[in-house]
Amino acid sequence: MPIFGGKETNVFEAIDAHLGAVMESLVAFRALMEAYLEGDLEKAKAFEREVSELESKADSLRRSIETMLYEGAFLPANRGDYVRLSELVDQVADAAESASHTLILAKPRVPGELKSEILRLVDAAVETYSLLVKAVNALNEDVDEAISLSKAVEDSEELADSVEYEVKGKVFESETITTYAKIVWNQILTKIGDIADRAEDASDQVMLMGIKRRG
Repeated sequence: MPIFGGKETNVFEAIDAHLGAVMESLVAFRALMEAYLEGDLEKAKAFEREVSELESKADSLRRSIETMLYEGAFLPANRGDYVRLSELVDQVADAAESASHTLILAKPRVPGELKSEILRLVDAAVETYSLLVKAVNALNEDVDEAISLSKAVEDSEELADSVEYEVKGKVFESETITTYAKIVWNQILTKIGDIADRAEDASDQVMLMGIKRRG
C-alpha cells in the first residue's frame, strides 16, 4: 500500500518520469559506445546528441520535482530528502553525458581486443542504475524492500568497480594501444565507472530515507 497520497502522488509520478529519462540517456549512451567501438563515428555522434538532449530533459524534470516539493508536497522535514535524491539521480545522466563528450572529442583508437570488455563495463554501470530505479520505486511501497535494494545497488557498484579496474589493466598492458589512447581510455573508463558510482550515491540517500521512515 502506498505510504503517501495527494500532492505526494504527483511528485512520485514526476520522480518516475525523471528516473525514466535518466535511463533513456544510459540506453543512448550504450548505443553510442557500441557504434563507436564498431567504427561508426557518425552514428556515435548522433547518439552523443541524443544523450545530451536526454540529460537536458532529465535536468528539467529534476527542477519540476523541486518546484512541486517547495510548493507543499510532503512535510518540510521530508522535502530536503527528495530534493537531494533527485539531484543525485540526475548526476547519473551527467556522468553519461561527460563520458560521451570525452569519447567523441578525443576520438581514441578502438582497442579491438577490448570491445566486449568495454561494453561489459557499460552494462555493469547500467545494471547498477537499474537496481537504483527499483530501490527508489520501492520507497513508496515497501521501505524494507527499498533498503534491501539499496544494498543491492552497492554490491552492483562494487562489481562495476572491479570490471573497471580489470579493463583499465588490460588497456595499460596492451602493446597495440598508443600512450595517447591509453590516457584517453583511462579517462573514459573512469567516467563510465562514475555512472555506477553516482547510482550508488543515490542509493545511499534511498537507504537513509528508508531508515528514517522505518524509525
